[in-house]
Amino acid sequence: MSDFPKSGLVAVVKRDCPTCVLVAPVLAQLAAGGDLTIYSQDDPTFPEAVDGVRDDRDLDASYDLGIEIVPTLIRFGGQGEADRTYGWDKAAWQALAGIADLGADLPAMRPGCGALNQDPARLTALRIRRGDTGIAARRITVGEEEDPIEACYARGWSDGLPVVPPTEAKVYEMLQGTSRSPDEVLGLVPSDYAPCTIEKVAVNAVMAGCLPEYLPVVITAMEAVLDEQFLLHGVLASTRFVSPVLIVNGPIARQIGMNAKGNALGQGNRANSTIGRAVQLAIRNIGGGRPGGIDRATLGNPGKHTYCFAEDEEGSAFTPLTADRGFAAGTNTVTAFAGYGLQGIVDDKARTPEDIAAVFSTSLRAVDNINKFPAPDAVLVVCPEHERTLTEGGWDKARLHAALMERLTVPVDSVLPGTNGIQEGANPKRSGQMISKFPPEGLLIVRAGGGAGKFSGIIAGFTASGKNSCNPVTKEITL
Repeated sequence: MSDFPKSGLVAVVKRDCPTCVLVAPVLAQLAAGGDLTIYSQDDPTFPEAVDGVRDDRDLDASYDLGIEIVPTLIRFGGQGEADRTYGWDKAAWQALAGIADLGADLPAMRPGCGALNQDPARLTALRIRRGDTGIAARRITVGEEEDPIEACYARGWSDGLPVVPPTEAKVYEMLQGTSRSPDEVLGLVPSDYAPCTIEKVAVNAVMAGCLPEYLPVVITAMEAVLDEQFLLHGVLASTRFVSPVLIVNGPIARQIGMNAKGNALGQGNRANSTIGRAVQLAIRNIGGGRPGGIDRATLGNPGKHTYCFAEDEEGSAFTPLTADRGFAAGTNTVTAFAGYGLQGIVDDKARTPEDIAAVFSTSLRAVDNINKFPAPDAVLVVCPEHERTLTEGGWDKARLHAALMERLTVPVDSVLPGTNGIQEGANPKRSGQMISKFPPEGLLIVRAGGGAGKFSGIIAGFTASGKNSCNPVTKEITL
């Protein structure tokens, strides 16, 4: 804490401010009366007519005083600060100084300039130096000869690709993307079941390359995968191809520049790529979910680096996934789905909704294998051209879903073990009954992709929805 006088006036100025230069004669007049202490943010020789100007180029005094505009004039007395004014307001300065004709020859008012301690980079450095960031993570010192990126590799923080070293300044800046407290605990991350705080999420968001405005989406995605319905421990420990898939809905997707159109499930978009990666890194670095450890995937899939996209709600005739999941359309949400890589559906010839339903249902039957009834959940990603064929034929999403469920409900005897030369199959005890490939809530439909190309896709899931299973989880994004 800076040493301020117990009584009298304090002024904070900078030479690089026309209003500070304007009031320099007034400051000299006040200093001559012995009632003024001046702090200069950029030049301790300014104002030249005043001796003993205090050097505040480190901005500590300005930080302690909470200066926002220069010049600022403050009166101290008795219990500390009594009053302040900023910029040049002749009447306010005269009242604060108790001098009726102070600055009589100056204009009545002039605006001040931004204080240097409010410059974002300087303010971050000040808060770090003063220990006011709210960051509790242990500091790790990297040697002068050690490359920071290689240091992250050496400490096991990487997913195999370079990460951004999480300096205190970068983590603090990342935390400015949310109003939530850094020490808020979102849950316990398996397999170590370590507490996941907002701060730890921010650290991993930095390493993933996120911008601060992405942080609310990353936080909500972590809340979704940590929900007990998602069964993250099972997702991590499975030998299947599975990893968290994140689907973002609502205006926030456009606000932060997410891609819902061409190559939406591919590379090239910073928000898509880094949000998904941040969640994967957090699972690894907070909970210990590393390959060869708790992660027992036989093959894995590229989505274990990042698997995140936005639903294309603009121009869509479909209800958004948000509404399907029980939220009002237009709500900002993240849906976490435990999924495989993408299984493509190619059909350039379909001209009716029935044609589309036929190819979609046949492709969906291949999830796991054609005899696997019931199968894990699935996300059907419908491209705009296929959606156009459906809507032009009068079908909405609900009708498509119903048609697919009907086509994917078959006699058990048609998918018994040994049928089609495949040893997988339905339980023979259900012979004579009908069986569905998916439970109704286990088939999610979203719209995404470029405007040209009749190429839709399937993201197969981990388990079928239900009790003690891995279920899709949708959470509303809170800033």
